[in-house]
Amino acid sequence: MKKSAFIKLSVAMTIFGSIGFFSRLTGLPSLELVFVRCISATVFLSAYWLISGQYKHESWQKKEMATIIIGGVFLVLNWIFFFAAFEKTAITIAISIYNLAPILVLVIGWIFFRDRIRILGILAVVLAFVGTVLISGVSLGDLTSGKSATGPLLALAAACLYALVIITGKYIKKASPYLVTILQTFIGVLMLIPFVHYSLYMHLTAANWFYSIFTGVVHTGIVYLLFYGSIRSLPTPVISALTYLDPLVAILLDIFITGFVPSYLQILGILLIFIAISYTLIKHEPATSKNKSVTG
Repeated sequence: MKKSAFIKLSVAMTIFGSIGFFSRLTGLPSLELVFVRCISATVFLSAYWLISGQYKHESWQKKEMATIIIGGVFLVLNWIFFFAAFEKTAITIAISIYNLAPILVLVIGWIFFRDRIRILGILAVVLAFVGTVLISGVSLGDLTSGKSATGPLLALAAACLYALVIITGKYIKKASPYLVTILQTFIGVLMLIPFVHYSLYMHLTAANWFYSIFTGVVHTGIVYLLFYGSIRSLPTPVISALTYLDPLVAILLDIFITGFVPSYLQILGILLIFIAISYTLIKHEPATSKNKSVTG
């Protein structure tokens, strides 16, 4: 294991953990923020891709390009739901539910890919479900009284979409990580052009613009460069373990900066989700250990 790769991935996960905090400083709704993020990341990564000379070594295959495009659609939709969740609920709740993606990959593998079902895996899914219900802070009585569960449901939708991103990513073998990310963020630009409310950008302050572009360049461009520049030199258990830095940083920022105070049941829910995700740290046979946790 390379020390430099360990540091790169640690930095990437720490940076990504702050995305919820910075997204609230942009002054933009989820769709308009994702649009700016896609443009910023595409420009930044394209420049790096060209300057580094990586474009000279790319392999272009039709089937793989189709997979990249499908994954790109899932990725962009995942971002939209993810940022929309921040608008409707606390960052801690959204991040904790969003990080269920590896567990959802596990369930999808059981259903569609006939992966081996394990007792510990079933227990992890049950714990994740209970944890999600607890951390949402929404009870059956709340729903009947009109309290909205929109935020937690948006975060869950984002987690489902991100699980699909992880699965499609398994079938991308030839294209470099940089080309994959460039194509997928560019797909995001094309997807969102017809739906963006451009008038919303007219009212942004200089600070809003800074944070909006910052989330694209830093939380997408730089994070992806660090992430993809490190995972090929690290064992899967280390990658899975370091992804815990993402929700940990997000929760700490939410508590100490934005002032969110979780209830005892929500704290229990967070712990249950962390325990459930820990199942991904267990080493399995090659036939059932294809999935890796990746950033959003």
